[in-house]
Amino acid sequence: MDAHLILLDILLILVFARILGDIARYFSVPSVIGELCAGILIGPSLFGWVEINSTIFLLGEIGVILLLFEVGIETNLNKLVDSGKNSTVVAIGGFLGPFLGGFFVCYWWFDLSVLVSLFVGGTLTATSIGITVRTLGDLGRQQSQEGQITLGAAVLDDIMGVILLAVLYDFSVNGSVDLYSAGRVILFVGIFFILAPVLAKIFSEGIYKLDRIMPGTGAIPTAIVALVLFFAWLAHLFGAPELLGGFAAGLALSKRFFLPFGMAVKTSLRFSEKVETQIDPIVKLFTPIFFVSVGLSMDLGTVDWSSPFFWWFSILVLVIAIFTKFTGALFIKGPISQKIAIGMSMVPRGEVGLIFAGLGASANIFTNEVYTALVMVIAYTTLLSPFWLKLYYSKYGHLLSEQPGLDIESLKVEKLANEK
Repeated sequence: MDAHLILLDILLILVFARILGDIARYFSVPSVIGELCAGILIGPSLFGWVEINSTIFLLGEIGVILLLFEVGIETNLNKLVDSGKNSTVVAIGGFLGPFLGGFFVCYWWFDLSVLVSLFVGGTLTATSIGITVRTLGDLGRQQSQEGQITLGAAVLDDIMGVILLAVLYDFSVNGSVDLYSAGRVILFVGIFFILAPVLAKIFSEGIYKLDRIMPGTGAIPTAIVALVLFFAWLAHLFGAPELLGGFAAGLALSKRFFLPFGMAVKTSLRFSEKVETQIDPIVKLFTPIFFVSVGLSMDLGTVDWSSPFFWWFSILVLVIAIFTKFTGALFIKGPISQKIAIGMSMVPRGEVGLIFAGLGASANIFTNEVYTALVMVIAYTTLLSPFWLKLYYSKYGHLLSEQPGLDIESLKVEKLANEK
């Protein structure tokens, strides 16, 4: 594409994302819904003004990577660790339930091939971290207990999804599963999550010193964005999703994360807040591009609305996509209201589901009807899940524990220690 056309596309994306996002907020709806609708409005589904291309896709990827960095820097690691067991149970249940349900319905009910059934099940395992955390953030529940459990589960879901994707890709190419390839991915992802926070914490000390030497020069935003992109590249190198690199970098710079082997590279609370403040405008610029690009990826005009197979397949797969995500949440301890909130938060498929579906379509594994039905299921879970979550919190939010505030006393002690 010509440069001036790309610039026009970006202009339309930013303007419509802001307008529809503000309209959504005006009606007390999560702004992510307005941004997703902006993509459908200006994309091939309606006006057709903008088509997703490699440039928009790249800018959107940068947006979700920076969003996960912001999520990481706001995360209290102690809460995340405390919710580790529950997050694991939610992730495993929310992974196996959709995968097995999708496979058996496709294979036994619709008599599809093993490979197609496996890919459909794999597509349903996805959970969109970006949409989930953005929705919980809009609702002010990101730091709540259910928010931390959901965040941990969504991260684990993404890791398991990458491993499954590698296994299914080998199966589609070779007709068999390469256990060595799958084990290699698992090993590399594990190594990345061990090394990334340590390296990011060490690098943050250099950024801290750079800011003290050259204050007011804009060194922090430049250095932080460079750090986040480097860790996104590093995550890809190790076989993990790029956005998890942004999350690891943010986690290392968070207010409550300290390395266990010493305090020498501990950045101050004031510095963490400064990083968060200066990086926020950049995150708010790029993040809407990602959510609009999800809407742009959907072409509702290609749907054959008269096909009986399309309707039966869509309805059954949609039921599985929604209710099997509650599987893991039902096995953890806690009030039923919290379990429902966690299950609902795990439903959006978003970009992760589209990656699975797109791979199946590009490899000629899916027919047009199967692919279109999957895209419709992804569209429903992506667009309407935030709305249902908002409605649920407005009706039953009082049954959940209040969003835990900061421990003021421990923060004061921590701040005095940092200043010393």
